Amino acid sequence: MSSRRRRCLSFAEAFDLPLAVDLPTAARALGICSATGYKLIRLGNFPCPVLRVGGQYRIPTAFLLRALGIEERPVYTVPLDNEEDEVPHTHHSGTEVRA
Repeated sequence: MSSRRRRCLSFAEAFDLPLAVDLPTAARALGICSATGYKLIRLGNFPCPVLRVGGQYRIPTAFLLRALGIEERPVYTVPLDNEEDEVPHTHHSGTEVRA
């Protein structure tokens, strides 16, 4: 076993993922090593759909987050013109908070 351990993804890192990720990233999010991820794919037991693109596996982020029990991404409104006092920020609960 390697003495070097990769830490799991944080929530913030998970929410910043692109539309699809490579297998090492998906394995890290699931808290497993890449070798286990490849084995689960070969056995047909990976916890979410896996796409084969060329010679690589790609995992759609929406399915990965769902497998982790994360159904929705938080939504934050960001003012585009620095007029924070006039633009409310909306959190995933739908509650408006004025800056």
